[in-house]
Amino acid sequence: MTAKAPKVVRVPKAAYEHELSRLQAELVTMQQWVKVSGARIVVIFEGRDAAGKGSAIKRVTEYLNPRIARIVALPMPTDRERTQWYFQRYIEHLPAAGEIVLMDRSWYNRAGVERVMGYCTNDEYHRFLHQAPIFERMLVEDGILVVKYWFSVSDREQEKRFRSRLNDPMRRWKLSETDVLSITKWADYSRAKDDMFVHTDIPEARWWVVESEDKRASRLNVISHLLSLVPFERSDPPKVHIPPRPKVSDYERPPRDQMNPVPDHAATLLKANERSAQSEAL
Repeated sequence: MTAKAPKVVRVPKAAYEHELSRLQAELVTMQQWVKVSGARIVVIFEGRDAAGKGSAIKRVTEYLNPRIARIVALPMPTDRERTQWYFQRYIEHLPAAGEIVLMDRSWYNRAGVERVMGYCTNDEYHRFLHQAPIFERMLVEDGILVVKYWFSVSDREQEKRFRSRLNDPMRRWKLSETDVLSITKWADYSRAKDDMFVHTDIPEARWWVVESEDKRASRLNVISHLLSLVPFERSDPPKVHIPPRPKVSDYERPPRDQMNPVPDHAATLLKANERSAQSEAL
């Protein structure tokens, strides 16, 4: 029987937006330090389906340079990739100097969905649990900061979010048959997560649990915590001087009727708004 989850007190929207803006400004400062210092950072986002990993990643990267902060969300492996060493296809996505890589799911697929859904053999699974800590220690020894987040959400909140996606045409694509199976296999995923933590929560790369019943709180918490783990210093970018625009006398723009403009859809909205305002005035 599922225990009744405690009532969640959600962060007020105004307070959330104010603090999110402040934290995102700090992320921009951190990004500049990463660029200048040549630091390499890998941030892994794992957790329950619908726990808020994707939305957290969006808030982290919203104002960052995509050339510095890259999101990696790999599709299913190809037939060729299935014959490679398991970690091989992830290695090419690791950061070079001055880069941050945010993994929307990672090599831990093997310890989660592949284990629960039977997509890997027992030998492959146990080999992963043995090799993952070794692999991550190698990354850390080479100077890469590895940060691992597990987003936790209750079964009731997860189902609520699934149903919300099902009825929202803008987000229905985020709901798959495999996602829905996480409802019936809740206990299996719980055991898989527990076993994964036992074998891979190492001092060099700890697992950090993000409580995600309130998505606003989880986003603020994960950004604040990430900033606390990166030893960045303020490094302002060089000032850019914008020169005065010179006068151009030897260029004439081609006639507009020779171009193919995008239809002015916005103008139809303005006209509709004017008609609505006139109707209300009558």
